[in-house]
Amino acid sequence: MDKKTTSSAIDVKDVENSTTFGSRLLESEDSVFNHNAWDHVEWDKEQEEYAQGQIQKHLNSPVPEEEQEKYYANPAEYWNTFYTKNENRFFKDRHWLKLEFPELFEAATAEAGKKRVFEVGCGAGNTMFPLLEQSQNPDLFVYAADFSSTAVQVVQSNPDYDTSRSKAFVWDLASEDLPETIEEGSLDIIVMIFVFSALAPEQWKQAINNIHRMLKPGGLVLFRDYGRHDLAQLRFKEKRLLKENFYIRGDGTRVYFFTPQELDTLFSQPQLDGQSPLFKTEQNAVDRRLLVNRSRKLKMYRVWLQGKFRKL
Repeated sequence: MDKKTTSSAIDVKDVENSTTFGSRLLESEDSVFNHNAWDHVEWDKEQEEYAQGQIQKHLNSPVPEEEQEKYYANPAEYWNTFYTKNENRFFKDRHWLKLEFPELFEAATAEAGKKRVFEVGCGAGNTMFPLLEQSQNPDLFVYAADFSSTAVQVVQSNPDYDTSRSKAFVWDLASEDLPETIEEGSLDIIVMIFVFSALAPEQWKQAINNIHRMLKPGGLVLFRDYGRHDLAQLRFKEKRLLKENFYIRGDGTRVYFFTPQELDTLFSQPQLDGQSPLFKTEQNAVDRRLLVNRSRKLKMYRVWLQGKFRKL
């Protein structure tokens, strides 16, 4: 399979868990309930029709117009409430980071030299802390930012937070200003994992420009987010749709569901000279996974997008 359009983890052995991560392929529908998950599952006609039916229901019953403004006015407050309630209990084990984004951990090797990494939308520091824990590079420094002040407080209160190796602060990816602590053209890697989807579509261009300005020439964006018609999208009930493919969760936080074509358009938009694109696409993948509830005989289709975009 083409690694540019599919997950990097295909044919990679996850020794730690003694399972084949990313390469468990469903050869026969008769085997579907033999395991809890299958990778790179193509949808059949029935699933496609179900997805289209759900999307039409959403379009027919959006968030009432008089209620929409409050979700645009101060989205950070909804995330503050989320982190106040959950603190770091939702900290996810991201052992897959090494398989999907080996470039991140290459920056942490002893011989890598001076490296600057920025986790945008850090939440509880779900990428920063695992990276620093495994780092053997004395010259690696990791920045972490979230537009939720409560999330940043969670990171700063973590006993593993070390200001000699990292700095966490409040910053909005769609801000007109770069963070005070980061110089233009100074970063080697920017990590955005389930972050871009929280932005409103009209904020995307500013966010991409900010990312481009902070990276060195040749710097890399590591991207993972929700794909179009993911289970999370299809499960929405009525009066959750703000605009097409952009939703409000029950807790008031926002989420957008992307296509690879949208990502390609965003990252290949032209520079100021009007000719060269901002980024070269090294990966723009659709990660389709089928999760199975074997006892209840339920099939749940997940769709994530994964990208690697290098600054030109």
